[in-house]
Amino acid sequence: MEPAPAPFLRFERVSRHYGGASAAVRAVDEVSLDIAQGSFVALVGASGSGKSTLLKTVNRLVEPSAGRVLLEGADVAAGPAPALRRRIGYVFQAIGLFPHMRVGENIAVIPRLEGRPIAPERVAELLRLVDLDPAVAMRMPAELSGGQRQRVGVARALAGQPQLLLMDEPFGALDPVTRDALGTRVRALHDRLGLTTIMVTHDMAEALLLATRVLVMEHGRIVADGSPRALLMGEGGAAAQALVAVPRAQAAALAALREGEDSAR
Repeated sequence: MEPAPAPFLRFERVSRHYGGASAAVRAVDEVSLDIAQGSFVALVGASGSGKSTLLKTVNRLVEPSAGRVLLEGADVAAGPAPALRRRIGYVFQAIGLFPHMRVGENIAVIPRLEGRPIAPERVAELLRLVDLDPAVAMRMPAELSGGQRQRVGVARALAGQPQLLLMDEPFGALDPVTRDALGTRVRALHDRLGLTTIMVTHDMAEALLLATRVLVMEHGRIVADGSPRALLMGEGGAAAQALVAVPRAQAAALAALREGEDSAR
């Protein structure tokens, strides 16, 4: 019998501590976890729960204090970080577009620095993928709305044709309508391009609607791991259900408001 293939992404007792040994803050505390190729995973938890720190151990923006991260069976720390990051798309809330570069130059900057320049036609294709007119390539970031800039950030993350997409609170600074539209677009791109996506969010409704698997973090540990349906059915424990209770209560309040308006007519 052939051995089972290694998981696409594996965390093996990953920890990240800050401070001295006597007063260390455990941002991530011995997390062991396998993520299958093609899944869309949401990391959810309160501020300070460790979700962003855990995410950043994958592309080595944070180095673990202990344990290791394996991508397709290989330790991410085994080679140079720039080579690793070429294989990983990364989208974060601050977007980080270079203000002195046109949009097209921003999208193409990483491949160009790596000696793998991409053609204008590829930039236009990437802009279409995120529902932007290719003519936007000639504009400066300051000329775009927040939602347009974040779409450019997604296009830039996809420029190197990664298999793995990491997203750290990517929609947190957007208005609700733009946030919903961009989240829906990212999920469609995940499916279309066959990505494996890990998204950090504090919004449980967003996690339930976009992800195929939801991980809840608390005090540096994974305290719940389940499908959106399982969590909505009451599974996952107290921490998960406290987060699920927020969108559930909002939905109930909106329904009551609507019923009150109907009865008053």
